[in-house]
Amino acid sequence: MLTERTLIQLLGQSDPADTSERACALGQMGYMQWLAGLPGAAPYAPAAERALAMAEPFRDASRAVAEFCRLLEVSAAAPLAPLNLSLTLPRRRGGARMRRLSF
Repeated sequence: MLTERTLIQLLGQSDPADTSERACALGQMGYMQWLAGLPGAAPYAPAAERALAMAEPFRDASRAVAEFCRLLEVSAAAPLAPLNLSLTLPRRRGGARMRRLSF
């Protein structure tokens, strides 16, 4: 359920014109959301394999999903190695003027 929601959000936020930086940030946020939603007693490796199996068909459709898949693969291959995850820096995106122009 959580994996499906994460994939829907990644596909909805993704744009083919996205830069690789934005797609990477979206994929990392999706991975962190998925990871935070796992039950505390859930074994990681089977959960990562299930998530990867669900996300794999959408890998070519979105760079963000491809990054999500990459993180799942890397973390499953070396579970005790740290991942390079970062939160996006806040920035202005146009505010009220851009919202009005979007209508």
